[in-house]
Amino acid sequence: MSVRLRNYQHPADFDHVGQFLVDTYQPGYRHDNWLQPRWEYMHYHPELDKLGKSALAKIGVWESDGEIVAVVHFEHRMGEVYFQIHPDFAYLKHEMLEYAETHLSAEVDGGQQHLNVFVNDFDTEFESIVRSRGYRRVEDISDCWSVFEITHPFQPINLPDGFRLQSLEDENDLWKLSRVVHRGFNHPGEPPQDWLIQREKMQSAPNYRKDLNIVTVAPNGSYASYCGMWHDTANRVAIVEPVCTDPDYRRIGVGTAVVLEGIRRCGQEGATVAFVGSEQPFYLSMGFRKLFGINLWTRKWEA
Repeated sequence: MSVRLRNYQHPADFDHVGQFLVDTYQPGYRHDNWLQPRWEYMHYHPELDKLGKSALAKIGVWESDGEIVAVVHFEHRMGEVYFQIHPDFAYLKHEMLEYAETHLSAEVDGGQQHLNVFVNDFDTEFESIVRSRGYRRVEDISDCWSVFEITHPFQPINLPDGFRLQSLEDENDLWKLSRVVHRGFNHPGEPPQDWLIQREKMQSAPNYRKDLNIVTVAPNGSYASYCGMWHDTANRVAIVEPVCTDPDYRRIGVGTAVVLEGIRRCGQEGATVAFVGSEQPFYLSMGFRKLFGINLWTRKWEA
């Protein structure tokens, strides 16, 4: 099978890569690649605007007989890359790493080039490749995936008196939403006005569903917590992203409630598991368990 490398073409390739991620999902809780919603979230996140759409053309795509078999790309910044590979084409990893070093690295102090590479902790083959090219593992920085098994009947969801759950389909108040996200991620003060535009952009993603985006409404009408939820219906998988709670309402159960309600709704549609990219005690306490880690490997070199 002949394999050719080309540059990513946006928007024409957006759905093709997304379908590639859906098709290469591996049930059994050790998925090598991103889940499709993260690819979508990346493209509609306002952080991508800081790079500019022209940066997307630096993403590398490998095809065999017209079908995508591998992609190497950044998320929201140059110099930090991820690898999506069809299992039959794992031999491309070395070539993909070389491509990333040439096209996706970032310049750092003194004119050196810098690249961070995320490698699944079970991928010993790729670990050997990055180590052989001079990368070192960063011990205090890593990522992970955790899983929640969806059962029926679903577990009870508890809320403090006076609070209620609703979706953004019931009420989509962009100011309230911007405020809970701003404060929930510990930004000081009130959100700037352009955050409303950012919320609109994120909600324009093709598979964004207001009925799966859940908020807890406080007695005063403000949003106390928020959970974004995505449903890959083809693989019967729910993906949690993002989750935040206003500091005024933490440790009373409203964060747990929005996550569980989003998962419950996906379960009603047929999802069997939910994934989150975290192993925080917050998630483990509600029933998630860690699946695997994703280690960060880094290298600097003279340009």
